[in-house]
Amino acid sequence: MKKSSIFSAIIIALLFIQCSQIQKSVVIGKSLFPNVLTHFVPYQANPLFTGDDSTKWDHQIRERGYILKEKGKYHLWYTGYSKKDPRKFLGYATSKNGIQWDRYIGNPIVNNHWVEDVFVIKSKGTYYLFAEGQGDTAHMFTSTDRIHWKEKGNLDIRNTDGSPISKGPFGTPTVYIKNGVWYLFYERDDRGIWLATSKDAKTWTNVQDTPVIKMGPDEYDQFAVAMNQVIKYKGKYYGYYHASAFKDWHEWSTNIAVSKDLIHWTKYKNNPIIKNNQSSGIVVKDHHRFRLYTMHRRVNLYLPE
Repeated sequence: MKKSSIFSAIIIALLFIQCSQIQKSVVIGKSLFPNVLTHFVPYQANPLFTGDDSTKWDHQIRERGYILKEKGKYHLWYTGYSKKDPRKFLGYATSKNGIQWDRYIGNPIVNNHWVEDVFVIKSKGTYYLFAEGQGDTAHMFTSTDRIHWKEKGNLDIRNTDGSPISKGPFGTPTVYIKNGVWYLFYERDDRGIWLATSKDAKTWTNVQDTPVIKMGPDEYDQFAVAMNQVIKYKGKYYGYYHASAFKDWHEWSTNIAVSKDLIHWTKYKNNPIIKNNQSSGIVVKDHHRFRLYTMHRRVNLYLPE
């Protein structure tokens, strides 16, 4: 074989290997962040849910609300307040289709404790509501009927050595349960997302004493991050989190990261997935697809693209 033919064959082989590697990396990228979890378009009739008239306790609503879908019915817990009374109380609404919502006639369902930035999870017939109290201190409630809640006190979070975490705000509590272990994601003044675990939902111990998701280095989450929700999809864990690119936090976005173990996270390179101050995003499964709801001062819906 001539030298030129050998050289050409080598070049072709190298190009084939390079193309195969590129194709493999594209496939891996798609499998890490599938479109069903990242690509959404706004519902034309947004917003779905806003503050009530000026005479009501929930004239204004506060992020983060939370939605569970059970037996074809949607359940929304949200924080309401008014200009006359800045205290944050818990409201409840239901929907048959996740679009038109009916406020519970007995609202607010919790009016003797400060409740904002709520997260709800069900385990063994009991509903657990995690929220921020006054001063951004995370606390927990339990219920068996979604409406009547019992206060269980502030969360007891410990460093890896067993000592209490340092004083200061800790909020936006988000919980995932795996093999009987409770995983609590929380932020410290929105300056990072920490992870603590518990076997009894009473005492929580940090997995590490530094954030598992840090701010930056990209501009969109350079000044704040906080977890909204963690789901499992096709063997991987996905965390939806809100972030800010501004020091004064005047604008927020909704973003996503992926993990294999709930500890080590990779951010989506095309974050944010929802911009323009639409944050506190969570997804709700709708048959085989997901809807994404954002809850920053109002509830907006985003449908699969």
